Amino acid sequence: MSVNFFWFRRDLRLEDNTGLFHALSSGLPVIPVFIFDRHILDKLEDKSDARVTFLHDTLSNLKTQLRSAGKDLLVFYGYPEDIWKSILSEWNFETVFANHDDESYARQRDEQIENILAGHRAGFKTYKDHLIFERDEVVKDDGLPYTVFTPYKRKWLQKIGDDYTVSPLLKPFGSESLVDHFMNFQHSTEMPQLESMGFKRSNIEIPSNQVAKEIIRQYDKNRDIPSLDATSKLGIHFRFGTISIRDKARKAFVLNATYLSELIWRDFYAMILHHFPHVEKGSFRPVYDQIEWRNNEEEFRAWCEGKTGYPIVDAGMRQLLTTGYMHNRVRMIVASFLTKHLLIDWRWGEAWFAEKLLDFDLASNNGGWQWAAGSGTDAAPYFRIFNPEAQTEKFDPEKKYIRKWVPEFGTPAYPKPIVDHKMARERCLSTYKKALTQG
Repeated sequence: MSVNFFWFRRDLRLEDNTGLFHALSSGLPVIPVFIFDRHILDKLEDKSDARVTFLHDTLSNLKTQLRSAGKDLLVFYGYPEDIWKSILSEWNFETVFANHDDESYARQRDEQIENILAGHRAGFKTYKDHLIFERDEVVKDDGLPYTVFTPYKRKWLQKIGDDYTVSPLLKPFGSESLVDHFMNFQHSTEMPQLESMGFKRSNIEIPSNQVAKEIIRQYDKNRDIPSLDATSKLGIHFRFGTISIRDKARKAFVLNATYLSELIWRDFYAMILHHFPHVEKGSFRPVYDQIEWRNNEEEFRAWCEGKTGYPIVDAGMRQLLTTGYMHNRVRMIVASFLTKHLLIDWRWGEAWFAEKLLDFDLASNNGGWQWAAGSGTDAAPYFRIFNPEAQTEKFDPEKKYIRKWVPEFGTPAYPKPIVDHKMARERCLSTYKKALTQG
């Protein structure tokens, strides 16, 4: 009996899933697969990583959904190249369907798997699902990529058209209606447990994928106030595809233009990573790689632990350590502080966020850090240096957010500032100016 496979990756849902829709429409029974990838998991130092727990729980729920319909989800733990070789030895199949993943490791992995499959005369088809526009779908009239957000956004909206309700780009794929096209399983399989993969359950709470409409309606008014529960916190769900980007974009068109802009930023940074892959390791503007970072490890540790003596910075860093989340406005403040006040390489901060953020996404995280450091696209100019006290007065004047995360604030137990703002600002300006002048 010939079958097709669908490979779940960053798209862990049955609803409105592009690649899954095409697989289930292929005319052959479909076996869904997920691989806990050791190339990724082996690099995680925190063995109670909340994202791994989230993945495990999400896959368990998917498996339960499919089992209730007499189907199943095959879940493996290992190296993808070994898993697919094993599947090829056991099954007669025509094609593996999946959705695009444009991160550098994923591209290399997919190329390797495609070659393995081709050696056995099996096909590998992938589709756009994670973004509304990807790769070179939104470019300038001359075909070159945008490097500034505002004209990119203008073209993005233009390509959607005057009426988003009829745009084929936002039309849902009815994959959930084709569940019968999965292969029937008489005996269900077990999935690897967290412990067998060397992990243990995290106690960090995952934000819901259901957001009150009022939060989105008021998003532009409240999103910068960290003491309010006024942002969607959907990042982890976008990251792992437990929600549909098309569904959220359609709703954003109705509810709030500012929130829609945040979704367009996701596409923008993914496009930048595609066209300028050097940003993963270096500055978008190479001249910024000439900066002589101080990279003081003791100061970096104080920043990581939320013990800098700057309350708004410390509150953000402690929120991250406790919840795996940090308010968006505060992310900008702490990133500016690390790169400009402490003159620590933005890549150090990017790596810390990659380790701790539930919603870590390579393209968006990289774009945000380079924006803060001044080295990226659309970046804040290097001489724009956030004053943490001014930011506090503007966005947390009653210190509600600070007192929640820094309970010893205002007592002798709270540390003194590790750096003087005025001195740090002048030091930053001269250091940046020296590097950019030489460059």
